[in-house]
Parts: sequence; C-alpha cells; structure tokens
Amino acid sequence: MLFRALLYCCGMLTLGCALLSPLHWLGEHLFTFHMIEHEIVMVVSAPLIVLARPAGILLWALPGKSRRIAGSLMRSPMIGGPWKRCTSATNATIIHGLAIWAWHVPALFDAAVTNTALHRLQHLSFFATAILFWWAIVWRSGYGTSAWHLFATMIHTSVLGALMALAPRVLYVAQTRTAMGWGLTPLEDQQMAGIIMWVPAGTIYAAAAMTMLALWIHGASEGRAQNA
Repeated sequence: MLFRALLYCCGMLTLGCALLSPLHWLGEHLFTFHMIEHEIVMVVSAPLIVLARPAGILLWALPGKSRRIAGSLMRSPMIGGPWKRCTSATNATIIHGLAIWAWHVPALFDAAVTNTALHRLQHLSFFATAILFWWAIVWRSGYGTSAWHLFATMIHTSVLGALMALAPRVLYVAQTRTAMGWGLTPLEDQQMAGIIMWVPAGTIYAAAAMTMLALWIHGASEGRAQNA
C-alpha cells in the first residue's frame, strides 16, 4: 500500500511539474521544452499512476453516498463496457497512437499552441489515452502481448520523432516562432524536439518492453520447470 501511494505521489508530482511548473511556460516558447512536457505526461506520469491503481483508494476519500454512487457507476455496463474495450491492448495502442499522430499534424499542433482551449484538450487527450495504453499494458495483457505493443509504440513514435528531426524545413511555424530569442533557429528547435521523442522517449518504451519480455521468459521458464 505504501509503495502504491509513493507511485501515485510521484505520478502526480511529475504531472504537476509538466503542466504547472515553469516547464510549461518554457514549452510555450520552445518546441524542445514542449516536447519534454508531453513526454513526461505520457511516459512518466501516466505509467506511474497506472501502476499505483489509485481508483479504489480515491473512492474511499468520497462521502459514503457519493462513494456508493461512484462505485456503482464504475461497475455499470455504461462505463465498464467501454472501459474494457478501450483498454484491450490493440484498441488502447491504436487510440493512443492516433492521438499522438493527430496532434502532431503541423497545422493542428500550431493551432493548439495559439489556442488555450485546444492546448488543454491536447494535453488531456495525451494523458487520457496514455492512461488507457499503460493500463492495457500493465493490467490487461500478458507479458508477451504487452512487449509487442510497447515495441510497436516505440517504433511509430520514433518514426514521428525522426520525421521532425530530419525534416529539411520548419514544419511547426507557430511553435518555433520564438526560438531565435533563445539562441536557436526554428529548425534547430524542431530538430531537438524530434530527437527527444525519437531517443529518450523511445528508450523508455524499449526498456518497458524488455522488462515485459524478461518477465515473459521468466514465467515460461518457471512453467517448464514445474512440468518437468
């Protein structure tokens, strides 16, 4: 219980640092920091919160009547059915992948940078779909299946990062418009943002996938030993 509480606190702390600290302000001025902000939300905060499984404990923080209503709603087919469908490994990977690629369409990304409501929707969709994805990976799937979907996510996000890093021209005009004031050209700012998605974030997905593979192999070895 203490470990789960620690995971939850770390998840919320990193989420707060990403969205409420000076990092968020920096992200409004440099694409590089904006990408760091997004990756913290998706590959640090979301998995930590998922590992903590805080829903049950948070329900007990509600008054008795509200707790019973919330618990009934969570168990109802209206919410439980869509949740189960959205947290199957394939569906969650597709939903999360679509959110990442859609919001990185240059016109939509620049629109989010210049529109507060769209910007908040962007962050919410990244976080919400990341919760679905990591829940599917950690709690709904076998180790082998989880490893496959983590590798698939690593590959498609690395491709997106590489496309940004290797593009010969600036794709995100509004996002990089203030880069010169920070000693970077707009293209350099875009390249650094792409590299952050490509390498550090890809490394986290790869490490998680390797962990799942190791657990899968360990479980298979134990099964063979018991059957011998």
